[in-house]
Amino acid sequence: MSIITGRGDSGETDLMFSKRIAKTSLRVEALGSVDELNAALGLARAAETHTEIVTIIDGIQARLVGLMGQLATLPEDEEKYLEKNYAYLRPEDLEWVTTTAHDYEKRGIRFTGWARPGAEGSLARASLDYSRSVARRAERHVLSLHESGEPVPVLVRLFFNRLSDLLWILARVEDA
Repeated sequence: MSIITGRGDSGETDLMFSKRIAKTSLRVEALGSVDELNAALGLARAAETHTEIVTIIDGIQARLVGLMGQLATLPEDEEKYLEKNYAYLRPEDLEWVTTTAHDYEKRGIRFTGWARPGAEGSLARASLDYSRSVARRAERHVLSLHESGEPVPVLVRLFFNRLSDLLWILARVEDA
């Protein structure tokens, strides 16, 4: 089966449960930003040499996959999504991000390099900073979707704010 189906040639794309939507919609914009964040985190993951941080990035990416499924589901299909037992963001996921950020803050943070990512010569830190900026864009797109009248769960909205803080912290950790 080819990935090239031609279904998107008309300017629409598929969502969960066989729903079609314009590629220019706010929902697709939010989804695209989260997808880009996942790819940026892949760069950070490949550049990072600290196993502990790679494990955290993997945990973030796993949560993003479920979150993308949530965003790819229209509000009227949310019950179906949950019935299928697909991954979705839970309160403990937000708590994990927050706790991880606090744990790393306690280790000591370097306040250098954040204004000019890459200046320190660390591809890992620069990739984390890039991921942070993409997380902020994803947050803006998710908030725009919500403000447009298409409800986005509060956990999803909060997740990006906390996540971008965590990514900033990880790029500043003293022992990294």
